[in-house]
Amino acid sequence: MTTATKTNHIGRKISRIRELRGMKQETLAESLKISQQAVSKIEQSPEIEDDKLEEIAKVLGVSSEAIKNYSDEAVFNNIQNNYDGSVINSGPAINHHCTFNPLDKFLEVHEENKKLYERLLKAEQDKIEYLEKLLNK
Repeated sequence: MTTATKTNHIGRKISRIRELRGMKQETLAESLKISQQAVSKIEQSPEIEDDKLEEIAKVLGVSSEAIKNYSDEAVFNNIQNNYDGSVINSGPAINHHCTFNPLDKFLEVHEENKKLYERLLKAEQDKIEYLEKLLNK
């Protein structure tokens, strides 16, 4: 690992947390009442003022300490350690096996939709016939 990847670049950490939260720069900018370009500049900054960091952390739903201490490796290790098949978390294994064929279910739903469409079409045709009878009288 190079020294460049070990640096404490707060902007990159904010960017990564924002991405993990599924948030776009525009959304963060709107919440902070700044432009998207300003968010981009923040995410390129290695350091950020504490008050601004607090504000960003609040919008991201984390603490400023969580941003400062964030690392992709820690997130990866957390996910890996909590995975059911993990050796570290060797609790009871839960097997999620389908008890039905998903393709059969899809075809079943498709057939139900087809029948519903046919009933709706029949109802419309009956309505048209009834209206034509009324007009002809």
